[in-house]
Amino acid sequence: MNEIAPIPLNQSKFPEKTAFHRLELGQIMTIYGRMVAAGEWRDYSISMLREVAVFSIFRRAAEHPIYRIEKRPKLAAKQQQYAVIGMDGRILKRGADLRQVLRVLEKKLIRAVD
Repeated sequence: MNEIAPIPLNQSKFPEKTAFHRLELGQIMTIYGRMVAAGEWRDYSISMLREVAVFSIFRRAAEHPIYRIEKRPKLAAKQQQYAVIGMDGRILKRGADLRQVLRVLEKKLIRAVD
């Protein structure tokens, strides 16, 4: 019997949704957990769109995000796939290595003691 395999409908170069991989989420959740333990952050959301995956961080659930961690695979050729964006829309850090980009958030955890 001669069976023909079905042809996939989506043959585009990029996937339908951009998502964070398990290792990327592990790095993000490590810093997120430390900031929650410090009482700085309380909630998060994850959005997976066609060209960008966004991890939004909230001080309270009813507010706008105080930080957004974005992954844009199309910018990987320019070595700027990841970005941390502040509440005001400014890019705080951008780069190819997620761990290096997340360091800008770790600085928020270090405070001077009176």
